[in-house]
This record gives sequence, structure tokens and C-alpha cells, in this order.
Amino acid sequence: MTGAQRLLAATHQQPADRTPVWFMRQAGRALAGYRALREQHDILTLTRTPELCAQVTVLPVSELSVDGAVMYADIMLPLLGMGVPFSIDPGVGPIIHAPVRNEQSVEALRVVDPHEATPELFEAIRMVRSELDGRAAVIGFAGGPFTVASYMIEGRPTRDFARCKALLFGESRLWHRLMETLTEVTTRYLLAQVEAGAEVIQLFDSWAGALSTIAYREHVLPYSARIIGAVREAGVPTIHFATDTGHLLEAMASAGSEVVSVDWRIPLDQAWDRIGVDHGIQGNLDPGVLLAPFEVVAEHARLILARAAGRPGHIFNLGHGVLADTDSDHLRRLAELVHEESEVG
Repeated sequence: MTGAQRLLAATHQQPADRTPVWFMRQAGRALAGYRALREQHDILTLTRTPELCAQVTVLPVSELSVDGAVMYADIMLPLLGMGVPFSIDPGVGPIIHAPVRNEQSVEALRVVDPHEATPELFEAIRMVRSELDGRAAVIGFAGGPFTVASYMIEGRPTRDFARCKALLFGESRLWHRLMETLTEVTTRYLLAQVEAGAEVIQLFDSWAGALSTIAYREHVLPYSARIIGAVREAGVPTIHFATDTGHLLEAMASAGSEVVSVDWRIPLDQAWDRIGVDHGIQGNLDPGVLLAPFEVVAEHARLILARAAGRPGHIFNLGHGVLADTDSDHLRRLAELVHEESEVG
């Protein structure tokens, strides 16, 4: 099977010749080719220049032999069309220059045609799809509603989500107005990625684990379900991702994605039992393991494969993104190990 066929089969829980593998943040600082480009261009220039975006996206497919090519983009990109100025500080993360914290700022948010806001991304997707020609599946993505809202409200990365939760719990009507806007923007943005050639969509609601199950079900889940449902209606499989979600697995699964991505805090087989046999699963190596000698990496990878037990529907990945100090050769050897040790027949 080609990489694309392998990964797409897993999203539909169909048998594959090997377990498909890709790594979140695989197109990043662990690769020398990416570091060389970053010496010449800032992150937003790379994401907003189709040729450069496509080059970075394809790089790990060539160097690591992974089965998925996740677009080199940022979850903040839809904010360009919404009228929310931001920058990305390499040492900090997204910085929102005018945080959205009151009714006036929520009402001022724009909902525009994504082709007007981020046409470069869709051109890059077309280029990647053409260049890969099936070697790997093209993975588009967007930030989930809670995660994007948290950046918009806090103004920068946060540990306690204090301002975000103050609005969510204290001004519920305004929170839901913001969620409605983000859901519409995100749905349009993802459908445009599908139209451009994305074959799989991942919804990154990275920080949803900061909420209780009750708060998540009331204030976030309905919006994630609408986004995922729209993409599924377009005929493209979805992966639902967040971290620290041991208490949210059943709720996340109910959003309707074909695959639920889990982190390392829960054994893969236990997580799969909880999300249900009607879902695929993605994960779940701790990114920190990759900083150890490769014999340790191999041991942990084999344990994950053993817990998956060859069941169709497993996509091997990390529980979160590749860490900057990761040895790229570890990633290459890990992809090779997963393919070799899961090969059917």
C-alpha cells in the first residue's frame, strides 16, 4: 500500500499492510532542512508562502518515510480573516495584540471567505497533493474552538486559563457567541482545505483537557461536533486531538470523529476500550521518550504496538508534538520500526 492508502485505511478501521505512522510537528526544528529555512524566514512567512509551505510539509515524508504529511501551518491562521492581529514569538508562541475579552470585541469578529483570508494555504495544499502523488496522505488541520478561544482571550499561552474560564463561566452568553463565530470560521476554513485536496483533517483542541467533563460537554463539545460533522459530510475522515484528556475520552469520541488521538497519560488499549470499537485511535508515545537512547524508544514503541494488537484503526503517533531537541534519526528509525514490526504476513 502507499502511505496515503495506509493512513486512510486506518481512519476507516480497515486492514492495512502496516500500521501507518506520522508525527505531530514532524515538519519542524528536529529537521536540519527546516532549521536552515528558519534562518532565512520567520514562521508566518513560511506558512504564507505556498512554495515554502509545501517544501516544509513534504520534507519529513522524504526524510522520515512517514505516511502522513501534515500541512505546515499554525492554528492562528484563521484569525487573519477575523480581524484579530497576532504574531508568533518563537520563544513564547502566539501573541494576540488585541485580546478578545468583551462583547464589543466579540461582535467585531469577521466571518469572511477563507479563500480571501488565507489563499496561500490552499495553494500550498494543492502543491503538496500533486507532489506527493499518494506517497503520504495530506493532513489538513485547524485549532479546536476552546484552544483558539483561549489564545484569543488570554492574549498568549497560559497555564491556568484564568481569563478564558472567567468568560466561559461568568459570561456564558458571550462565550457561546464567540463559539458560534469560531465554529463558522473553522468550518469554512476546513472545508476549503478539503476542496484544495486535504485527505484527512485533524482538529487540534490541544488544551481542552483544562476543562471538567461537565464544562466541556456544555461549552465546547457541541461546537466541535458541528465542525467535525461538516467535514465528515464532505467525505473526509477526521481525527480529534487534545492532551491531558483521560477524563474526556468518552465525550471527545461523541463528537463524531473517525479517530480519537490520545496522549501518553493513559495506556492505548485502555483508551481504545473507552472511546469504543467504532472509533480508530491515534497515539500515543510520550515525545520525551524520543530524547532517550533509541533502544528505549524502541521498547516504548513496541509496547504501544502490543497494546494495539494489530487491530485495524491504529495510527502510530506521539501524544503531542515532536520536541525541538529530538534527534531526527530517532524519528526515521521509529517510523521504520513501526512499519517493520507491524507488517502483515
